Amino acid sequence: MLNINKSIILDESQKPIAVQIPIKEFEHLEEIIENYGLSKLIDDVSHDERLSVKDAKKHYQSLKQNVES
Repeated sequence: MLNINKSIILDESQKPIAVQIPIKEFEHLEEIIENYGLSKLIDDVSHDERLSVKDAKKHYQSLKQNVES
């Protein structure tokens, strides 16, 4: 399990309202979440139909033309 050094911020009633963590740990959490999202995306598209090189070039050319117009 990931060890997170956190400070809990309390309001006047001593109720927790926020958590403060070191920036390095926050950046590490961001990286973990991003990698998880990328792996899910890869899993989702791994079952998609594959294009031939010719069809892929045609598709990307049409995208380029749409952007330029």
